[in-house]
Amino acid sequence: MAIEEGAFEERGIDLQWTEVPEGTGRMCQMLQDEETDLAIILTEGLVKSITEGNAAKIVQEYISTPLQWGIHVGAKSEFKSIADLEGSKAAISRLGSGSHLMAFVNAQNEGWATDSLQFEIINNLDGAVTTLTEGTADYFMWEHFTTKPLVDKGIFRRLGDCPTPWPCFVVAATQKFIDEEKSTINHILEVINNYTSEFKQIPSIDRSLANRYSQQLEDIKEWLKITQWSQKQIPEATLTKVQDTLRELELINKSIPLSQILN
Repeated sequence: MAIEEGAFEERGIDLQWTEVPEGTGRMCQMLQDEETDLAIILTEGLVKSITEGNAAKIVQEYISTPLQWGIHVGAKSEFKSIADLEGSKAAISRLGSGSHLMAFVNAQNEGWATDSLQFEIINNLDGAVTTLTEGTADYFMWEHFTTKPLVDKGIFRRLGDCPTPWPCFVVAATQKFIDEEKSTINHILEVINNYTSEFKQIPSIDRSLANRYSQQLEDIKEWLKITQWSQKQIPEATLTKVQDTLRELELINKSIPLSQILN
């Protein structure tokens, strides 16, 4: 909306917005390769990538509430409950993505052995539809509301939800962009924060979102109710929890100083 209304242009910033259907794993790679300057990205995926040497940093928390990960199976699947999925194969967009990391969080919640999880890399949502329909993977974890139209159409069945144990999205920047364009980042964040702080008060925002994203109005209303935008940096205690959890799940080898993660 800020781009459409010229809010960045007014400040002399030509901001290009690109959607990345392959998700967080691909965005981490784009940051690492300096294909993008900034990303709105899943907290846990970025933290894992930074601990592995990605020269990116969190410049601000973006969503301060958890993400609701729906746990989906194909419509004709024999699985009836989350417990039934123990020992089965998860479809994931790519290694290091949210769908990959949250499969471990879900396994831990369920008391499953996390060292024997099996994965099928499917790149994106379309890949998940093919894989679950054909039965080459058994379940797929993806954001509840994004996937809801597929549940409504009878392509997926949702067995339940697994919320992230932390705020789900952050704004990240490459170290190069931070070093060279500090004031540009401040301007960009100021514009974004002006919009997010008043976002829920925009008249008929629920209808606009339902139309734009082909969603049911009641689903958008529910999503708006449980989603909070942030206008400040992510708390250090949150990042410590993310690193501790990733280490416990053996998804990272070591925790790193928070100064290497936070701008």
